[in-house]
Formats: sequence, structure tokens, C-alpha cells
Amino acid sequence: MNTNAAPEWLPSFLVPFFTLSYPTPAPAAPDSFPNSSYYGTGLLDFCFIITCIAVMAVLRDAVRLLIFEPLAKWKLTRDLQSKKRLEHAATTKANGDAKANGSAKGSGRATSVGAITKRERRLLHRSVLRFAEQGWVFIYYTCEWIFGLYVHHNVPTSVLNPVDVWVLYPHIPLAGPIKIYYLTQTANYMHQMLVLNAEARRKDHWQMMTHHVVTVALMLGSYFYNYTRIGVLVMLLMDTADVWMPLAKMFRYLSFLTLCDMTFGLFMVSWFVTRHALFIVVIISVWRDSSRYSSYTWDPSRGYFMTAGILNAFNGMLICLEIIQLVWFASIIRIAWRVVSGQGAEDVRSDEEDVPDVPDDDEDEDEETKKKNQ
Repeated sequence: MNTNAAPEWLPSFLVPFFTLSYPTPAPAAPDSFPNSSYYGTGLLDFCFIITCIAVMAVLRDAVRLLIFEPLAKWKLTRDLQSKKRLEHAATTKANGDAKANGSAKGSGRATSVGAITKRERRLLHRSVLRFAEQGWVFIYYTCEWIFGLYVHHNVPTSVLNPVDVWVLYPHIPLAGPIKIYYLTQTANYMHQMLVLNAEARRKDHWQMMTHHVVTVALMLGSYFYNYTRIGVLVMLLMDTADVWMPLAKMFRYLSFLTLCDMTFGLFMVSWFVTRHALFIVVIISVWRDSSRYSSYTWDPSRGYFMTAGILNAFNGMLICLEIIQLVWFASIIRIAWRVVSGQGAEDVRSDEEDVPDVPDDDEDEDEETKKKNQ
């Protein structure tokens, strides 16, 4: 435990939940983060992950309820009322012209200008909730992506030619920023698994669950088997596209359709480059470069977990992720076709929701009138 970094009033059994465990002396000549504290790995790291999951759950709800839901509700309600006032004005003018021509029939019932029907309230509430959900996702991935760039910048590896992830394996102990990056990312995907099972299931529920389970397995496996350099690279590639998709959805829910389509274009390009082109480079590196730049050695006492079986298992999970991402990319292509054909970007992969016909206020009033007249 890292008791030196914990305040004196914190009970010892809570120290692993609020500090990084397994502090160790820094290497004599570190090739990354020379001024950082260094750490080993172990089961106590799950305590820190649990704390991160709890913090993410609180932050997610706080950001949604205090910032994004009020913002979306104010914006969408104002836009809807403005639209209905314009429609009412157009209808009134049309009825006036019709009366002037002697062809209008009055309904005998006044309607309030700008009144929102039950169906419209339901659609508005759905958009508010979805906007708030995507707002949290955008904030998290933006922060984590920036942090990932910082970590990657300080590690001697290249995206286009990632051979250095294998040179001088194993890369232990871990610098503090790398350990924090790994543990927070693992906590995020575990948190997403909990959210997926707590909320209403969408069309791609099992695809998302499979993706998250495989991702967590890769992250934990690479963490404890000391493949952290390749892990940092994969996490950075995965997060790049995840910044743009929630932003595009936020624009769509607020009816900023042009900005939505432009942001979706950026998302599509970043997805193809990072999750297919560069991701395949990583898969090839695991298959080809791992044995060329490091030797197969199994010696857990010295941190060596390099065997053909383990590397094949890791590569199999990476290929599984690539297959799922190809399935999603087919959906992205369909959305792109909607944009090109003028229908606008809409996430047909996971964000559709059937909205049943709900009687509006006027229909309710008609039913009550009929009952009274009977």
C-alpha cells in the first residue's frame, strides 16, 4: 500500500481505494516519465478501480442532472414553442382567408397557442435524456483522450510503426501517469457495462457488451502481463473516434443539423483511420513484431509473460474487436448515405427508439366531450 501518499486520518484499509498501490523505486535510466513516481501491479489495484467507478457514476449523474438536462430542456422547449406559435399564426391566417371566402367551419373550441401535446412532451423528454447522456460521454472521452495523448507523447512508441512497444519488454515498473491511465480506462469500461445492463436495452446491446467484455479482458491482461505499451496505443486509438460521435449526437438532439452532419463527417474519418487502418497496424505488430523484437520467455518473478499462446490470445481478442467495429462501420456507412441523400445523420446503430402513438391533449378533450354528450 502507498501509505506515504495517504493522509494520516485515512484508515489503513481505505488507503488502496484512494492512492496508487505498490510504490517502488524508479528505474536507473527510465525511457519515459523520468520525474514520475513508479509503481508495480497487483490485486489491490482493483480497489482504486472501484473508487473510479463510484466517482464516474456520481459525476455522470451530476453532469447530466445539473448541466445538460436543464440546458437541453430549455433549448428544446423554447424551440418547440416557437415552432408551434409560427404554425398557429399560419393556421389562423389560413382560416381567416378561408372565412373571407365563405368556406370556413369553426370548431367551436379555443386552443392555447404553443401548447405542447403529450406526444411532443415524450419526444422532448427523450431528446433531453439522450442529450444529457451524450454530454457526459463527450466530456469523459475528451478528457481521457487528451490525457492519453500526454501519456503517448511521453512514451517512446510510434503509431505508424509500433515496434518500440516490444523493445526492452517488460516495461516495468509503471510510471504513475501510465498506471492512472490504465486504471481509469478499465474503470470506465466496467462502469459502461453496469450502465448497459441498468438501462433499457437497445438494438446493439449484445454487440456493446461483447465489445466491453473483450476490451476489459484485453486491458486487464495487458496490465498484469506487462504489455502496457501496446495497451496505451490501443486505448488512444479507440478514444479518438469516441470524442466526435457523442458531439454529433448532441448537435442532432438540439436540431443543429448542419453541425451534426459536419461533426459526423469528422467522426467517420477518425473512425476509419484509427479503428481500421491504424488498428490493423497494431494487430500486424502483435503477430509479426512481438517475436522479432523480444524473445518468448515465461518468468513471472521477473515480469516476463511472453509466450506464443498469450500473444495469440491477445491478437484473437483484437481481431474480435475489429470484426465488431467492421459491423458498426457498415452502420456508419448507412448513416453517411443518409447525409449524402439529404436525410441527415441519424444513428441507426443504437440510438433509434420507437415512439408509440400517444394521444395528444386535443384528442383527450375530444373523448371527454363525446362522453359528456352521450
